[in-house]
Amino acid sequence: MTAVTASSGRKVPRGRIDKRQAILDAAFTVFARRGYGQACVQEIANEAGVAKPTVYNHLTDKETLFRHAIEAAADAVMAENLAVVERLREPGDDLRAALEDMAYRMLQVCCGERSRALRRLTYAQAADFPDLIETVQGRTAVRLGEALADRLARLSLSGRLRPGDPAQAAEQLLALLTGPMEVRSRLGTRKVSTAEARTVARSAVDTFLRAYETAATGHP
Repeated sequence: MTAVTASSGRKVPRGRIDKRQAILDAAFTVFARRGYGQACVQEIANEAGVAKPTVYNHLTDKETLFRHAIEAAADAVMAENLAVVERLREPGDDLRAALEDMAYRMLQVCCGERSRALRRLTYAQAADFPDLIETVQGRTAVRLGEALADRLARLSLSGRLRPGDPAQAAEQLLALLTGPMEVRSRLGTRKVSTAEARTVARSAVDTFLRAYETAATGHP
């Protein structure tokens, strides 16, 4: 069986890592469906296709399982968003079109089932886990803002955006996207159509570029 090096430096069998991931995926599904209080470890084991003791062997108790499942889901959402932001590394000649494409893809991630379930579950359990919102935001919104700020800073240095605080610019662009989507989706309870998402993306980028565009922005 293939072995990989874990973050601790020791080698862990690939099968064990895959099984742990399957348990975390199943746990998130069950917690999202039942809520923390109503979810049970046996149902999670059934969902993952493993024995109940196997769940405890990987994650010692229900609370640990819940926290790790939330973190894994947040990391998965973040990985999707990072892949979208990375597209700005080579935006092409039409920066407006590249920004609109990135914005729309971000909204697709935001409207995805995993992202919506993560938000619902985080808000629902915040009273019992006061640090949960900070944990999720640290793994999603904060990291996304940092990654986007880096891309915007590079565009500014190349003369394609006006000089300014890239962190603030990233925060403003994300606010222009997430604010309207929260309203249109009724805080994640309503499915937003493709047309609506494209409208939000286009409007957000238009407003953003009114503040940050230069002569080099858009078509050459």
